[in-house]
Amino acid sequence: FQAATRLRAKDKIEGGKIIRVEAYPIPEHPRPKRVSGRVTLVGDAAGYVTKCSGEGIYFAAKSGRMCAEAIVAGSANGTRMVEESDLRKYLAEFDRLYWPTYKVLDILQKVFYRSNAAREAFVEMCADDYVQKMTFDSYLYKRVVPGNPLDDIKLAVNTIGSLVRATALRREMEKVTL
Repeated sequence: FQAATRLRAKDKIEGGKIIRVEAYPIPEHPRPKRVSGRVTLVGDAAGYVTKCSGEGIYFAAKSGRMCAEAIVAGSANGTRMVEESDLRKYLAEFDRLYWPTYKVLDILQKVFYRSNAAREAFVEMCADDYVQKMTFDSYLYKRVVPGNPLDDIKLAVNTIGSLVRATALRREMEKVTL
């Protein structure tokens, strides 16, 4: 995408110089260490931004609430000091509920965002009614919803077909020079 943008703007940016680069990568995966002593990370700091969509406000709020509930429970309503083990309970529950969502989106990103051909296959796959239903339900409930095993097999076969077609099309497009 950046290469295509630079190519389109080539005559306008020729001879220019970079003054400053300001960017920080979006934390698209839960951090490996989210608790240390009596300190825990929640939201974006914990890396609770979903791949593919970049959505994270729900997970930020949910993790904050779950952490607060773990603190209240661990402190016995404020009668004792919270320890790391109390905070780890929040992490275990958050991971139990949402790890599959992060894993599925990670796999989708690795498979479909690696090349233009793979992105084209993704677009083709998204035209399927079953994919749209599963995507909507998963997004609505913020969890990977269980699908119909027969439809899942059909989807896997169609996805492989889309990837093969898109790769073949990419090879043909590489032969064409503009």
